[in-house]
Amino acid sequence: MSALPDLPPQVFRQAVEQAALAISITDAHANILYINPAFERVSGYGREEVIGRNQSLLSYKVTPPLVYETLWAQLRRQHAWNGMLVNRRRDGSRYLADLTITPVLGSDGHTSHFLGMHRDVTEVHHLERQVQNQKAMIESVVDAAQVAICLLDERDHVVLDNHEYKKLIGDLGREPAATLLTQLREQMGPEFDLARARRRAITHREIRVDQGGMACRWFTCAVSWFEEQDSSAEAFFEPVRRHFLLLTAQDISELKRQQESIRLNGLSAMLTEQERIQSLRETLAGAVYQLEGPLNTLTSAVRLLKLRRQGVGAGHGEDSIDAAMEDALRQSHTALDTLRACIPDQATEAIGPLDLNEMLRDVLKMSTAALLAAGVIVEWMPAPTLPPVNGGATQLAALFRQLLANAIEAMNERRAGERERVVRLSTRPHLDHVEITLEDSGPGIPQEWRYKVFEPFFTTKGAAQGHLGMGLSMAQDTVARHGGLIDIDPDCRCGCRVRVQLPVIGSTK
Repeated sequence: MSALPDLPPQVFRQAVEQAALAISITDAHANILYINPAFERVSGYGREEVIGRNQSLLSYKVTPPLVYETLWAQLRRQHAWNGMLVNRRRDGSRYLADLTITPVLGSDGHTSHFLGMHRDVTEVHHLERQVQNQKAMIESVVDAAQVAICLLDERDHVVLDNHEYKKLIGDLGREPAATLLTQLREQMGPEFDLARARRRAITHREIRVDQGGMACRWFTCAVSWFEEQDSSAEAFFEPVRRHFLLLTAQDISELKRQQESIRLNGLSAMLTEQERIQSLRETLAGAVYQLEGPLNTLTSAVRLLKLRRQGVGAGHGEDSIDAAMEDALRQSHTALDTLRACIPDQATEAIGPLDLNEMLRDVLKMSTAALLAAGVIVEWMPAPTLPPVNGGATQLAALFRQLLANAIEAMNERRAGERERVVRLSTRPHLDHVEITLEDSGPGIPQEWRYKVFEPFFTTKGAAQGHLGMGLSMAQDTVARHGGLIDIDPDCRCGCRVRVQLPVIGSTK
C-alpha cells in the first residue's frame, strides 16, 4: 500500500483561510495568534484588533461560570471540548456560538496551542426554541381542552393523546379510540373507508358506547387526516409521507340524559293518556258486553211471547203490554248503541322503523320506580344489534309496559320467604323476525289457561281486584296489528315466559 502524498503547507493555510467556519489559533494561555476571515465576519473584529488579545474578549456575562470551568477542565486533560457559549460581537450584539476547542500537542506531549472553531447558530437556536415553544403551547392547549383528542398512525395505534383521552381510558377500561372508530365504521359503513381514502374530514357524528346493563356514554366525534414528511436521513432526497388520523370526542352524555329525560317524560305522558283511554275502552266494552247478554235474552223472550200470542190471539190489554215491551227493547238498544259510540277510537300513530332494544330500554327506565318498589331484579340481555321492525313506538311501548306490569303483579302474589323476584328481558334476532322474551319468577300460568288468558274478559284475578281481563287480549290485538305473534312458552316451569315475535322490515312474514 503506497503512502499518501504530503500536501504543501500553503494548501492547509488556504483551506483554513477559505473555511466557512470561524477559526482561531491561540497559545496555551488562550491569547489569539491567528483568525481566519470567517472569524472576522462572525465576530466583527478585524485581525489587527484581536491578535495578541485573549480569546475571552468574545465572552459575555450571561454564560454561566460553570460552563467555562467545565471547558478548561476538559482542555487540561487534553480532551477536545464542544458546547454553546454566548459571545459578544465588536458592536456589542450577542450571538450564540457552537464552539469546538481542540488542544494541539507539541513534540513533548504538552499543549502548545488551541484550535478553536465556531459558527453562529443564533438563528437555528431561535427557530428550535420557536418550534419547542409552539409545541409546548399546542400541548398545553390540547391538554386543557375539554375534549378527548388522540392521534393515530396508519395502523390505528395511538401515538399522542391528551388528559381528557387518558380519563376515558380509565372510565371505559379499554382503548377508547378503537371503540369509537369501530362504532363510526359500523354507523357509516363504506362511507367511512371512502372518507379515509380521500382524506375527507368527518364531523359531528354521535356515537353511543354501551358499558353493560343500562349504562351508556354518548360522544360527538370528529375525524380528520393529515400527512407528515419523514424526517430521517434516508428520506432527505426522497421524501416519505406518513399519514395520521386525528380523532376528537366530546362527551355529551349529560346532554343526552337531559334530552332522554324530556323524551321519556313525554313518552310516559303519552302512554299514561293511552292507558287511560284504553282503560275507558276496556270499561265501556265490558259494560256493553255485560248488557248485551240480558238484552239478548229479553229480545228472545219477547219474540217467543209474540209467537205464542199469534197462535192463540191476544186481547186489547195484551197488545199494550207488547207495545210497552217493544218500546223498552228499542230504548235499550238505543242506550247500548249510545254506549258503544262512547267507546274512544283506537289511537292512530305513525308507523316507522324501530330499534326494539332502544324502545325496551325506555320501558325499563319508565318502570324503574315500580320495579324498585316491588324489589324486582332485572336481568336485561339485549342482542348487540337488532334489525329494525316497522311499528308504532307508543303502541309497542304500551304493550311491553303492560306485560312488565303483569309480571310485577304476578310476583307480588308470591308469599314472603319464597325465591327472589327476577324479571329476565332479552332480545334475539332471527332471519325474518325479532323475538322478545319476558320471563318472571311469579307463580306462572297453568297449562290449561295458556290460550284462555288471551280471551276477552278472562281474568285470574277476579273483578274484586279491578281486573276485567282485557290486558292480554289487547296485547294480542296490538301484536296482531304489527303482523306478529305472542304466546306463553309451555316449557317454562318456574314462573311465566311470554314470547313476542315481530317481523323485521323487508321480511315476507
